[in-house]
Amino acid sequence: MGLLEKLEVSHAKGLSYKQMMLTNDDLTPVPPEKRTWRAVNFISFWIADSFNVNTWMIVSSMVQLGLSWWQAWICVWLGYGIVSPFIAANARPGAIFHVTFPVVARTSFGLYGSLWCTFNRGAMACVWYGVQASIGGSCVKVMLRAMWPSVNDIRESLFTPTLGRNMFDFSRNVDPNLLVSMRLANHLPESSGTNTRDFMCFFLFWLISLPAIWFPIHQIRHLFTLKSIVTPIAGITFFIWCVVKAKGVGPIVSRPSTVHGSELGWSMVTSLMSCISNMATLVTNAPDFASRAKSPSAALWPQLFAVPIAFSLVSFIGIIVSSSSETIYGEAIWSPIDLLDRFLDGSPSSATRFGVWFISFGFIIAQLGTNISANSISAGCDLTALFPRFMNIRRGGYVAAIVGICMLPWNLLKSSNNFTSYLSAYSVFLSSIAGVMITEYYVIRRGHYRVTDLYDARKDGWYFYTYGVNFRAYAAYIAGILINVVGFAGATGRNVPLAATRIYQMSFFTGFGVSAVIYYILNRAFPVPGLATKFEELDVSNAPSEHYNDNSSVSDVESSKGDKGNNLKVSEEVVYAT
Repeated sequence: MGLLEKLEVSHAKGLSYKQMMLTNDDLTPVPPEKRTWRAVNFISFWIADSFNVNTWMIVSSMVQLGLSWWQAWICVWLGYGIVSPFIAANARPGAIFHVTFPVVARTSFGLYGSLWCTFNRGAMACVWYGVQASIGGSCVKVMLRAMWPSVNDIRESLFTPTLGRNMFDFSRNVDPNLLVSMRLANHLPESSGTNTRDFMCFFLFWLISLPAIWFPIHQIRHLFTLKSIVTPIAGITFFIWCVVKAKGVGPIVSRPSTVHGSELGWSMVTSLMSCISNMATLVTNAPDFASRAKSPSAALWPQLFAVPIAFSLVSFIGIIVSSSSETIYGEAIWSPIDLLDRFLDGSPSSATRFGVWFISFGFIIAQLGTNISANSISAGCDLTALFPRFMNIRRGGYVAAIVGICMLPWNLLKSSNNFTSYLSAYSVFLSSIAGVMITEYYVIRRGHYRVTDLYDARKDGWYFYTYGVNFRAYAAYIAGILINVVGFAGATGRNVPLAATRIYQMSFFTGFGVSAVIYYILNRAFPVPGLATKFEELDVSNAPSEHYNDNSSVSDVESSKGDKGNNLKVSEEVVYAT
């Protein structure tokens, strides 16, 4: 056995090299024993995902735009309430046919055309993995400072306290003879963009994330269950602590909006769109988790309701905590990590240090869960589709972790104030992909799949299109991007017409809507095999392919088959390419 054969991942035996470019065990439909995600797991997933630093801070931009707290909170409810149906809609093919996002993308973009969309999503998942890990590193820094105050000064010593009655009361526990004489002097050059302390904290977070990547998707649900318990407790504790410390909810809750009229309207539009853009990546890769659903309903109703409720409650906590910080420190501190770090200034009591330790630990769990759900698993699924012979979801997750540390994310964040704006603007590209995918499933072929054609590059297959690429999907995808290009340029600081700015402010809807309409029109002008006139979620793999060579509709074929049409139903078995 050669080296390449040893590097191959598990796949069905007897496949040709051509087939191994399309399938492996992580790309084929999920077998029944791995469909373990129930409704409660999806609820836990969204509760867990909502508790992270990003969600906590999202209302800060709204208040800084001039909205009052309740106007900002309305935008949060509307934004997440609007985006949740898109998540559920794009998750549906995964829940019905138990396939991940890269495979679902093949139905609309083609067997090989889907690789570009998959590469884009995978590359951004790797970049975001590093960025989120950098935020997680700041959480680790605060937690370590609560344990060892000298960590905050890189000139001081790092020591190991003995285990005792109260590890936060060093005056009683620490034996001076056990102090480790190791200085935290900075040994990294200025060109690195960081220092020894910050890199140590980043690396610790990066390191503790690695075991979580090992678990397959059907088992990682337990992490989200743990996170949905620990992080809300930490968040509510933080909420109560700040209200008590400030002796009230602070001045922000009584402050009126500073914008009015059309400016107020567009500020609210921009605010709710920031919530939607924040979820664009999870809209796109929704099939990844839905493919493990125990039943289709488990991936439907929990996501419709859990998303707006969970994210809105976390945002409310963020508003009150930040409002309380203005009373305590004379300025609103929107980052929970910065506020916790401020609590440690001066000479905090042991109780304060323990409280900061516990809450920062909760945020570490929060960042870990978010990085796994939004980035690691997404990158794993995408890289599996790009290199199915050698990659699986687990290996892809570790590649994302390696890229995340090699890209030196702290440099990216420091070198450009607009870096996070560029990443957020990537929702323009993702919304165009989602517009094509959702239109394909609900409007063009209306729930009908030929699962075997998803893994076979024969020319008469449904998804081969033109040399494996669907030009209709790409024309629609590019159109959805182009309508936002001018406005995107304005967001980067260039002078553009006001109309272009307004269009870009609604980029998710404009990108999604334009791509959906163009895709529909092109499919009517240039019909594809399997056009359906009736919505039925069926696997028609067993239907004779010659029925589709003339672009006849699925419903026409079913009616011509008479009673045999009853055999066209979703297979409960794993479908392998042959």
